[in-house]
Amino acid sequence: MFGAIAVVCAAMLAFGILYLQNVVGLEPCPMCIVQRYALIVVGVFCALAALSAKPGAWRLWGLLAVGTAAFGAFTAARQSWLQWNPPEFATCGRDLYGMIESFPLQRVIPMIFKGSGDCSAVDWTLLGGTIANWSFVSFAGFIAAILAVLLKLPREAGRLPA
Repeated sequence: MFGAIAVVCAAMLAFGILYLQNVVGLEPCPMCIVQRYALIVVGVFCALAALSAKPGAWRLWGLLAVGTAAFGAFTAARQSWLQWNPPEFATCGRDLYGMIESFPLQRVIPMIFKGSGDCSAVDWTLLGGTIANWSFVSFAGFIAAILAVLLKLPREAGRLPA
């Protein structure tokens, strides 16, 4: 299961970067970039879990992946909320890298979650859901799948359940 989640994360990244960004021409907003990084980290943690031979390592990498996926889900939920309730004054604001270069980190984090006109824009939909909506669903699915695997792990040393 961990390997499958790692592959799904890689496929989602490829879709976002190769298709949505390079073919459709969408530029990611700061919250999209945070979700992208969370997706990368979830994929890496799941790949490490899949390559590990011990249940203790599966638990460690799995719990780290769950925590990262929860952060990604929070970011996606916040962006979805901004899309449903856009700010009164929509401005494009700075991109994530511009914020990091111009402000200290303790000011950048709140600025990202405050959102900007960029983060509330709906540029692409699939079956009525925005990218942020589908990102939230994906992160929630990863959390559920990983927790299901972790709950099935035997207490003693053994093999990974099917």
